[in-house]
Amino acid sequence: MTASENSEHSNINRIIPWTWAAPLAACLLIVVELSGAVDTSSAIILLVSAIFLGGAIFSAVHHAEVIAAKVGEPFGSIILALSVTVIEVALIISIMLSPHGGHDTLARDAVFATIMIVLNGIVGLSLVVGGVRHLEQSFQNQGTAAALSVLGTLAVIALILPNYTLAIAGPFYAPIQLVLIGMFSITLYGIFLFVQTIRHRDYFLTVEVPTTKTLETADPTPHLIHPVPSGRTTLISLALLITTLFAVVILAELLAPTLTQTVLAADLPISLVGVIIAALVLMPEGIAAVRAARFNRLQTSLTLALGSAMATIGLTIPLVAFAAVLLDQPLALGLHSEEMVLLLLSLFIGTITLATGRTTILQGAVHLVIFAIFMLLAIMP
Repeated sequence: MTASENSEHSNINRIIPWTWAAPLAACLLIVVELSGAVDTSSAIILLVSAIFLGGAIFSAVHHAEVIAAKVGEPFGSIILALSVTVIEVALIISIMLSPHGGHDTLARDAVFATIMIVLNGIVGLSLVVGGVRHLEQSFQNQGTAAALSVLGTLAVIALILPNYTLAIAGPFYAPIQLVLIGMFSITLYGIFLFVQTIRHRDYFLTVEVPTTKTLETADPTPHLIHPVPSGRTTLISLALLITTLFAVVILAELLAPTLTQTVLAADLPISLVGVIIAALVLMPEGIAAVRAARFNRLQTSLTLALGSAMATIGLTIPLVAFAAVLLDQPLALGLHSEEMVLLLLSLFIGTITLATGRTTILQGAVHLVIFAIFMLLAIMP
């Protein structure tokens, strides 16, 4: 083992101070707030809570990445996606149950925003960053095609079909429809995980194929060799991941009313709350996906991005739906007409982009334009 490899293995086994300090600080803040020692409506306390929440989210994804490095791909991407889903479900249910700002369209807005951010924002930026540095990048289109087919099916069933059912006038499903749709979604997502991890695992693994087009500035360092953390480091990260997710859930519940009231006070659409939630929970994973594309690991980048979107719609919608039925809360899922157009456009362009197994900066630019239009309509419908 070379000196550089020894250094990499040493770094992967080092518990970075902020990754344990962030969840510890978040837990201490929760204890202080719940004890009534501070005014939770104070602007300073709210700002500190928001900062600690962001730190806890980044910490959770970091520890999920450490565990992912231990278990290998594609299990690593699945762990990251599930961690993000837990955070998103906690945020959505917290705001839905808030007496000050709950609303029945939040799950729809957050899931739609997640799909748009992933398919256009993260994928688009990854393709642009990778294309700028490597001109052309390749990946296995069998895996991405399978992921996109599942994502498209779940998206249409969850976000478009409710507008056209007759049991209850749209954009709602009847309770029994909601439960069954949730079960079907979890089942389809489970079958995809079986294919991804067991049946056809090789479809989702990076294949080392030398690219024929590379800029001279491309990183010559081998990028397919990843250090594996020790068992001790993995167990510590697992414990810190559980602690961090707990802190995120509680802090989200404490901040939920303020987030909604702030958006309404600024005279912005209430759907922007869903966009903020999606952007917050996807930020760390989005950074990881763009970084992977930069180092010519586009397969990993796409697996991370599409995995997040699928976990969101395949798990978040069913879990929130079950909670809504149990708590007798209304849950609007059907999108507005302009949102349906953007969703179908994103799925169509995504299918074209991921059909050939090769991408350039042009495909990335197309996705980023669609993302810019999505953000414009989110702020100014």
